[in-house]
Amino acid sequence: MQVYRGMDIGTAKPSPEERARVPHHLVDVAEPEDAFTVAQFQTVGVAVLDRLAASGTPALVVGGSGLHFRALVDPLRFPGTDPAVRARFEALAPADAVEMLVGLDGGAGEHVDLDNPRRVVRALEVHAITGETPSARAAAPEGRAVREYRSRIPVAVVGFDPGDSLSDRVSLRLERMMATGFLDEVASLAGRLGPTAVQAAGYRQLLPVAAGEWPLEEGLRRALDATTGLAHRQRVFFRRDPRITWAGWHDEASRRAEAALRVFEEAGWTS
Repeated sequence: MQVYRGMDIGTAKPSPEERARVPHHLVDVAEPEDAFTVAQFQTVGVAVLDRLAASGTPALVVGGSGLHFRALVDPLRFPGTDPAVRARFEALAPADAVEMLVGLDGGAGEHVDLDNPRRVVRALEVHAITGETPSARAAAPEGRAVREYRSRIPVAVVGFDPGDSLSDRVSLRLERMMATGFLDEVASLAGRLGPTAVQAAGYRQLLPVAAGEWPLEEGLRRALDATTGLAHRQRVFFRRDPRITWAGWHDEASRRAEAALRVFEEAGWTS
């Protein structure tokens, strides 16, 4: 979400001083009205990484969701979309959509969550556009590489997990954001958040507060629940990745940085 201009406090965007010290990429590259998809993020981000690699400059990929991380370093493919085609499948009853998908691909259930109507519709849309079934996509070389966590570029990955203190840290982070004007930021963006930006944890829950529809306490409770839930889901996502070296947790950022440097040194990324 740091791609969006104006969404600064709620995304913990690096400060102007930090960005002046170290070059940052994919920050403030889109307006909040834009539907900046993960496919667009991949296109822009891969171009940056390839350009840096060509000059011999290593890059740090930090923060963000597991899907966006994998879109940068792994050979994930994102077929295009067609609103008219999607609308045709969205008009189907969920059971009928599942029946249609399974009729096209008997093994679809091994690759698509058939209990998730959005995933089923997307699989049908992809098939209509590309002719590829979920099983065919999974059997392609890129699909196998993604399943086996074989990246398209050399990577060294370090992770930090605060363990049982995660929920408390999320709560403290939200308190600090509110103290520095998060609600005012949300109010200033009301009516400008497009289909992607409006899904951002915190923003989505505080918009009704800014509009006077919910009391502040309700918005904060929902924002905390949404952010905590997101953090836990991302933890599960990242824990599946065997490439990640999980370093011991330290409250001091400097000690976490030292631990990360050790991982990068062992991988031959620093001199």
